[in-house]
Amino acid sequence: MEELIVQGNDEPMPHPRTMPGWVEVIAGAMFSGKSEELIRRLRRANIARQKVQVFKPEVDSRYSNDHIVSHSEMRHESSKIRTAAELLATIDPDTEVVGIDEGQFFDNALVDVANQLAQRGVRVIIAGLDQDYTGKPWEPMPQLLAIAEYITKTHAICMKCGQPANYSQRIFESEERVAVGAVGMYEARCRRCFVPHADAPTVHSS
Repeated sequence: MEELIVQGNDEPMPHPRTMPGWVEVIAGAMFSGKSEELIRRLRRANIARQKVQVFKPEVDSRYSNDHIVSHSEMRHESSKIRTAAELLATIDPDTEVVGIDEGQFFDNALVDVANQLAQRGVRVIIAGLDQDYTGKPWEPMPQLLAIAEYITKTHAICMKCGQPANYSQRIFESEERVAVGAVGMYEARCRRCFVPHADAPTVHSS
């Protein structure tokens, strides 16, 4: 996994709740380590004894109903939420850090919710796909990238040529934009090897 952090966007230090919070966005293709990086930051917040709440969209139940789980099987306890408004209503008054996985599956109100929480002094960390299976920007991730103080762009490894991969290649037939899947349904691809819509799985010669 390769990771590009925008210059000056190293992970920020905790701050007193009397100061404004901020928004961090971890964006990239599938298999690029987004959830793993989110979990790493959440674990550091737990070690610092900060009050943490973690959420994922109800549609994502691939590995667990009550944990966010990375493809490398790192996990962190979480709650399933349907809408951004429901998420906001679930935040406890003393929560200091909010983690959100699979941000692309939430409605556009997530942008306003992230801003509201940051104004309260909460550190908001959101991970998600920035492009859909056709290579188009996947809202609300572009809008979240625009308002974020800190941005981390992660890259996977292209399954075809081994170059840094920025695209999630669908390798099964479906025209649904939301089709939750993992290995065997998607591959990481670079710009040259990416084919919009569906493509045959990569076959490596022995």
